[in-house]
Amino acid sequence: MHPRVLIVGSDKIHAIEIIYEKYLRELGFVTEIFPIQRHFYDHYYKNLVSKISFRLGLSGIIRSLNNDLLTFIEQTKPDVIWVFKGMEVLPDTLRMLSDKFTLVNYNPDSPFIFTGAGSGNRNVVDSISLYHHHFTYNLQIKKRLERELEKQVEWLPFGFDVEDCVFKQAGKEPEIRKLCFLGNPDRQRINHISKLAGFGVKIDIYGHDWGRYIRNKNIEVHAPVFGEPMWYLLRKYRVQLNLLRIHNLGSHNMRTFEVPGIGGIMLTQSSEENSIFFNGDEVNEFDSALDCARKAAVLMEMGEEEALAMRHRARTKSLQSGYTYKARAETVGKIFDRIA
Repeated sequence: MHPRVLIVGSDKIHAIEIIYEKYLRELGFVTEIFPIQRHFYDHYYKNLVSKISFRLGLSGIIRSLNNDLLTFIEQTKPDVIWVFKGMEVLPDTLRMLSDKFTLVNYNPDSPFIFTGAGSGNRNVVDSISLYHHHFTYNLQIKKRLERELEKQVEWLPFGFDVEDCVFKQAGKEPEIRKLCFLGNPDRQRINHISKLAGFGVKIDIYGHDWGRYIRNKNIEVHAPVFGEPMWYLLRKYRVQLNLLRIHNLGSHNMRTFEVPGIGGIMLTQSSEENSIFFNGDEVNEFDSALDCARKAAVLMEMGEEEALAMRHRARTKSLQSGYTYKARAETVGKIFDRIA
């Protein structure tokens, strides 16, 4: 019999927690979600007073949510409590739970490098040693956690989850022979894309607030895209650019699997982990902005049959190697069966 699993995190439609809960249920696990992150944001964005109160340290929302979490745990009686990131979970709460439950953490960002308000906080740092088990997407982080905690840490790479009907429809979209980037701006991304435009590369960008930072005749800025439309964009552009944030350098990110998984042609920042997942016949790597521009030009000139063959190789490798979240959930399920 599988252990009962409580997932603590978000229940938003695009949250990775939702995907894991779906596939764990399919595997026969009894699961629940306590959406502590959504409850926090509902309060934080309720009005200006709530924001100011929290920022000044006068709000009791985090303590209140942790009390609600403890009540929910008492009602549902899980065997495994799987916390995603854990910015809203107090270390004191974990200490209260550690003798009765198996505590597991999965941080889709780095617990050591915070790149913004949503990437981490003191609760994340102070709770690292309180979990019985850790999952991490990053091999470098895995080694550091194992060294500092003297505990086993599981490598859980990102994946992709796209329905067959969406994949088939995406393949019918007319190709746009341009470079595309889906994501929000940061200093490194702005710098890289500006250099590409300066080299004459034409780029379409989809994300928040890019117009505030970049204006170039070779760049078209569009609103962010989610859900099914995102998959269509990842597939129909000739080349999808993948830029790693600072906490992903040497590792990978979600696009690493999403682009090949939908049959896209990916031009990604080189990394040690990317070479573990794919080879040069399936995805394309670059080392600098100039190298990126040159390789983008080659891919733009690639014939239709050759491009389709590369798309097919990327998709096939993704499926046969188990890069879907369904396969990732099977791995997680086996680990839960072992540790609970």
